[in-house]
Amino acid sequence: MAEDFSFEITQHFGVLSQSKGGWTLELNQVSWGGREPKYDIRSWSPDHQKMGKGITLNQDELNTLKQILNTLP
Repeated sequence: MAEDFSFEITQHFGVLSQSKGGWTLELNQVSWGGREPKYDIRSWSPDHQKMGKGITLNQDELNTLKQILNTLP
């Protein structure tokens, strides 16, 4: 099953933070398994070959998150 796993970062929006080990927490658009790209927040190794746990959002979910963040002080 791991052989069938594929992903492509189709658009990079920015780095939220970086660890001492060089891993970065990023907001990207990622296509998982050749499907339509979704917004994705997760940590990535410097070469982008390994990743940590993250969250994937569709456009509506991203818009809702943006509205919530805009209400924060």
